[in-house]
Amino acid sequence: MDEVDRIVAAWRRERPDLEVSPMEILSRVSRLSRQLDLARKSTFAQHGLEVWAFDVLSALRRSGEPYQLTPSQLLTQTLVTSGTMTNRIDRLVAAGLVERHPDPYDRRGVLVRLTDAGKSKVDNSLQDLLVHEQELLAGLTAAQRKRLAELLRSLSTGFEN
Repeated sequence: MDEVDRIVAAWRRERPDLEVSPMEILSRVSRLSRQLDLARKSTFAQHGLEVWAFDVLSALRRSGEPYQLTPSQLLTQTLVTSGTMTNRIDRLVAAGLVERHPDPYDRRGVLVRLTDAGKSKVDNSLQDLLVHEQELLAGLTAAQRKRLAELLRSLSTGFEN
């Protein structure tokens, strides 16, 4: 038994009129999410990054050479407001992790490009993050991981649409 089993059992005892079975899944997802957030914060902090900085740097890194996106593309990938993104880009520029360049196809546009320091920082952070994430999943077999990924994809697809 885990803590969620105890919580669900208590609710079934106290409120037998309610169907509390969704808690068996979603409470565990919530708890796992908190553990993952803590692992990510800890990993990124070791590299002098915050979670938001990793999100922006990793979006640029995943874009491929020359590791640049427009602020609008970064907004789409990181799901923040334009004011928030401007602030984040400013902070990353000040840290030497990204640079702003004029967009050659839009005179008013700008491209945000990953610097060599930013690329190194995001690559090292990702490598360490994956070690922690492997540890979090160590109790599952490869087949269980694959099945869990499929189930979570099915569940999350409904939210993304």
